[in-house]
Amino acid sequence: MDELLGTMRSLGVERGLLLSPPLQGATILSNNEIVNLCRRSRGMLSPVITVEPTAKEVKAAIKLTEKNRKEVKAFKIRLGYVKASAESPVFSVLYDYAESKRLPVLFHTGDTAFSTGDLARSHPLTLDALANKREEMTIVLCHFGNPWFEDAAELIYKHPKVYADMSGLTTGGAYAEKYSEWLAKKISEAIYFAGDAEKVIFGTDYPVTKHDQVLALVKRLEIDEHDKEKILWRNAERVFGL
Repeated sequence: MDELLGTMRSLGVERGLLLSPPLQGATILSNNEIVNLCRRSRGMLSPVITVEPTAKEVKAAIKLTEKNRKEVKAFKIRLGYVKASAESPVFSVLYDYAESKRLPVLFHTGDTAFSTGDLARSHPLTLDALANKREEMTIVLCHFGNPWFEDAAELIYKHPKVYADMSGLTTGGAYAEKYSEWLAKKISEAIYFAGDAEKVIFGTDYPVTKHDQVLALVKRLEIDEHDKEKILWRNAERVFGL
């Protein structure tokens, strides 16, 4: 936590969201622990509640959010990692609550970190039908649907309340530089298709992808500086009420 907050301060990042990442063969931090860690950040971090696909877990997520209503900024569903789709009936009560409280729902989309991930459930186009049915619910496509950037671009263009974030995209490897160029090209083209950068949100996936890596990626985008400003903070401030 101290390292994260120190990094944020050094880069001039004033606020952000914190959630527990999916870990294979390890125990993730509970939502209660995430809420408590955010309280220690003195306003720099706000919690996102991760929701698992059981009636018990959905009920617990809503109860925790009600208890910490002023702090919680969104929910997260780990499509591709859990044995449920975005339209699974188990999430209906959660979506009703999210709509009524105007809380965004984040969805993992695209590539999964593990070979056991279910790409059929994490493909961004699986959210089209949900967005059709839930027009008042704000949906965020985490990781921009990577590698299906064009499909994600269509969703943020088509649906007024669908957004995409840039978290968890950059990696290492022999072709890291070429890959970063490819990412910048794909995201720039998605923005051209959407017409502007109103629907694109900065994100890291810290500590896997760090702030400086995503800042460098935003800098590479072939868009005007005003649109980069939207991506860096204006859109997140508006969508999440930061």
